Amino acid sequence: MSLSGGRKTIFITGAGSGIGRATAQLFAQRGWFCGLYDVNEQGLAETASMLAPQTSTSGVFDVTDRQGWSDAVSAFGDATGGRMHVLFNNAGIGRHGAFEQIPEADSRLIVDINLNGVIHGIYAALPLLEKTPGSRIVNTASTAGVIGSPKLAVYSATKFAVRGLSEALDVEFAPKGIRVTCLTPWFIETPILDMGSHEGANARMSDEIRAGGMDIYPVEMAAQRAWDAAHGDAVVYPVGKAAERARFMSRFFPGLIRKQLLKGATR
Repeated sequence: MSLSGGRKTIFITGAGSGIGRATAQLFAQRGWFCGLYDVNEQGLAETASMLAPQTSTSGVFDVTDRQGWSDAVSAFGDATGGRMHVLFNNAGIGRHGAFEQIPEADSRLIVDINLNGVIHGIYAALPLLEKTPGSRIVNTASTAGVIGSPKLAVYSATKFAVRGLSEALDVEFAPKGIRVTCLTPWFIETPILDMGSHEGANARMSDEIRAGGMDIYPVEMAAQRAWDAAHGDAVVYPVGKAAERARFMSRFFPGLIRKQLLKGATR
């Protein structure tokens, strides 16, 4: 018998911390078998230690590495009897700062991880997803993928792309019986809020958020929305009231949003 023992299965990238870790905890508590994957070996071990015995398997790999994806998916398939009910493309990075202050190499890395990593994952996991009735892909986008966000320009671009990819593939994969959904979180209490314009930068995004009095939501809220995205009928799942407001405003009052952003930029 497979390690999963007939339970539903989820493959999670970025499982070493933040949303990935909280999602693994929630799904494992609800009887799922979790595949935990990250570049952070220590973080993975910590996540695995938080789950009940025999509820997970794990592996270290970089989502920009196609061969790494192939090996990880193959090992996951061995552990689950060739099944993958949910692929959770969650791994991501960011840099916060003016476009010209962010090194070009960092911007390329953001694209490689946030967008190309998602694409690699879908290609690698598709054979298992096709074999699994009722399977889903859940991609982590962002509210920055709903409203173009100053000081997050390249990050924002990748998240727009992830949202567009999710919406397109949800239609394209319908004949295969595979749903594709995405999360659009507002600011979530995760390590990504500590991002600066480059490694070692003193100015952190979290400092500006708190100074501006904006909401930061608990990671457990994002995990619950990942559960909703794995089971619900919608395609896009905002995380937090602020994310819901942003989606509404972007649809009905885009001009007002631009004025507010320009005012902030002027200040």
